[in-house]
Amino acid sequence: MEKESNLPGGSRLIDIPIVSDSRGSLCFATNASEIPFPIQRVFWIYDVPTGEQRGGHSHRTCAEVVVAVKGRFTMTVDDGCSRCSVVLDSPSKGILIPAGLWCELSDFAPGTVVLVMASQAYDATGYINDYTLYKKERNA
Repeated sequence: MEKESNLPGGSRLIDIPIVSDSRGSLCFATNASEIPFPIQRVFWIYDVPTGEQRGGHSHRTCAEVVVAVKGRFTMTVDDGCSRCSVVLDSPSKGILIPAGLWCELSDFAPGTVVLVMASQAYDATGYINDYTLYKKERNA
């Protein structure tokens, strides 16, 4: 997998604070500190069947921070010119996906739960779901 310095288009790994004691561990994220935008929507992905992928799209205006709160998966980020894959396997590490980047989630370990914090409410018209169209819009 690629290192953070190779992530394209302004995407980057984000450290999520973790507090641990004899009772267990707790991770937290706050707007403008760990999350570089006001959170407008939160959703989670789970029970992904073996071999299936999620994502496979770009957001025209919405940014996201994606975290593996349990388990492991691979996040591939693409800016139309370069592509990089990273494994997310810790609730204390997230990845910022700015608007305008293509992303794919794959290689889900059994029991994986992915948390996504988004800068905008859901809007189907804000998605590009075809990679050829995505590349055309990026190059326009």
